[in-house]
Amino acid sequence: MSDRIGQTGNQGEKTVRERVEQMQQMTLADFTQELSGNAPVPGGGGTAALCGALAASLSSMVASLTVGKKKYEAVREDMNALIRDAGRLREEFLNLIDEDAEAFKPLAAAYRLPQGTEEEKAARRHVMEQALRHAAESPLRILEKTRETLTLVRTAARKGSVIAVSDAGCSAAILEAAARSAALNVTVNTRLMEDKEAAGCLERRAQEILAECQKESENIYLSVSSFLQQSQ
Repeated sequence: MSDRIGQTGNQGEKTVRERVEQMQQMTLADFTQELSGNAPVPGGGGTAALCGALAASLSSMVASLTVGKKKYEAVREDMNALIRDAGRLREEFLNLIDEDAEAFKPLAAAYRLPQGTEEEKAARRHVMEQALRHAAESPLRILEKTRETLTLVRTAARKGSVIAVSDAGCSAAILEAAARSAALNVTVNTRLMEDKEAAGCLERRAQEILAECQKESENIYLSVSSFLQQSQ
């Protein structure tokens, strides 16, 4: 994403300023239209957050289809808790779409700072460093929320209605994509940071969470797939 800002120059800065407001309020048609252009936002980070919101919604759907069924009365409280938590996470993911876009405002501004003198170059490096770190922290939060959502999906897959178990598997698959995408959006910023210790800390944290998400999502997906094949 930081590369797209540099490439779009003044147009990119204008786009960040004009299009970042309440991105989550866009229709899907509008969001995908914006995504298909050359503007720096929305991009991979916002898309990862949208995937998280979709996956949280799917896990809630599984629970909603389970609640009220006599066969699943024993897990009613678990399903109601899942619905509440999934609703919270869905909102948090949607907020992260806007947050991810907001994080690129200072980065876009940093690219436009003058660098004609040594003092200006030093000032620009300082501002750029702070902006890059801030831009890396947003997708890291998306990763954290993705990991949290996977705990709900695991519950949905294990305890939810079998008629919706495939949706739990879909949710797990979507969350793996969200995690991979968010991790890439951490790296695209940390690789440009001059403070390699701080960059390494952010990168290691991202890779640790990504590994956890990949393992959990694969376990859920394979479990659901195996169940469906055995049910044929």
